[in-house]
Amino acid sequence: MTGKVTPEFARDHQSARPLWLVAPGDLPAALDQPARDWAGACGFTGKHGQLCLLPDGKGGMAGALLGVGAASDSSVRGRFSLAKAASALPAGDWRVQDWPAGIDPAETALGWLLAQYAFDRYRKAEGAKARLVAPEGVDAARLLAMAEAEFLTRDLINTPANDMGPDALEDAARDLAARHGFAAKVIVGDDLLVQNFPLIHAVGRAGAQAPRLIELTRGETGPALTLVGKGVCFDTGGLDIKPPSSMALMKKDMGGAATVLGLAQMLVETGAAEGIRLRVLIPAVENAIAGNAFRPGDILTSRKGLTVEINNTDAEGRLVLADAMAYAAEDKPDWLISMATLTGAARVALGPDLPPFYCDDDGAAAAIQAAGMANWDPLWRMPFWSPYEEMIEPGIADLDNAPSGGMAGSITAALFLRRFAEGAGRYAHFDIYGWQPKPAPGRTKGGVQQGARALLGALPQLLRT
Repeated sequence: MTGKVTPEFARDHQSARPLWLVAPGDLPAALDQPARDWAGACGFTGKHGQLCLLPDGKGGMAGALLGVGAASDSSVRGRFSLAKAASALPAGDWRVQDWPAGIDPAETALGWLLAQYAFDRYRKAEGAKARLVAPEGVDAARLLAMAEAEFLTRDLINTPANDMGPDALEDAARDLAARHGFAAKVIVGDDLLVQNFPLIHAVGRAGAQAPRLIELTRGETGPALTLVGKGVCFDTGGLDIKPPSSMALMKKDMGGAATVLGLAQMLVETGAAEGIRLRVLIPAVENAIAGNAFRPGDILTSRKGLTVEINNTDAEGRLVLADAMAYAAEDKPDWLISMATLTGAARVALGPDLPPFYCDDDGAAAAIQAAGMANWDPLWRMPFWSPYEEMIEPGIADLDNAPSGGMAGSITAALFLRRFAEGAGRYAHFDIYGWQPKPAPGRTKGGVQQGARALLGALPQLLRT
């Protein structure tokens, strides 16, 4: 199902049309007078995003001007802002002639790659057809690996639950394993009880497809990195059923799983997975409604032995992650990282474009946040605020999966998960959204990857310290 769209740079440097990036009032010296006159006649001023196609005097096209705007222009603030031109320019190969100060060639190049994405499984769709020659000095292979990994994540999230249940998510993981040298193991259905994954089983047992724990491993020596991704392939809310408006996007509730699969692929394709022990764990379930669904008020015992009172069946993601994380921590990895579309509270606090992450290590958190900015993957650190621990302690059980009151929802969810990371060297949690609500440069409406490029950039420092 994946791999239909492959990002690519233009290959023919000689025949690529020239593209000049122009700031207001600063037409390039290389333009002849007829081209300058044409730009003036077309009203081209260098405003951000403004395009002017240049004729060659023979009925063809000599190149194009693309306005980059002034530094104070508010439209320049967004990521990949110049990638909008990839969809506006005529199809074909383009080469930037000069890079003005303040314009990052790598960011622009990645944005153009990401603009090529289209989800065409159910209807014909096409991404941007204007391809860019890789700018000199950028790591083109790394940028391609980033874009390919993002396309994988987007495809998985965009596929609806009728075609992306636990079975299909397992297939996608096995496909990645076969392509990139991972060993794969899957525990399915009642075998989860036999092998002590009671929370994963409880959440997924009402689904039409059996719940499962997917495990991929690669490498036998070096520091150990374990990625755990929430794989709730559809979330009705369970017996505490969601309203229709909240259920509409719940095909994306496996966005954490899609992201860790994309990240794992990116680590391998960039060489970052060499010399480390990489492990991926995905609890894959559907939170459905049936006679055997888990209930509000149930008290469940986790793999770790901690008991959990179920005060809302719609807080199921932290339950399946808890068993998977406890299993991960038993191996004492140097780093344990969880990624999940976990709470609406995170969206209320930071919106769809800026996911929070949690980490107790100040140096590591600074490295992750800095790498996010450097790799056009912004994140914002939130606190594991220990005084709120009592909010997740209901009295009748060790833990409460859905504290009442509605306050600090993202923090209390992160605190819940941290209880199951004990044994790992260090732990970080990413509360991602995994969805682009409206089209933006380099990002179509639909599934989107968040946090993966930040982790790729930070990984050398995280595993060194």
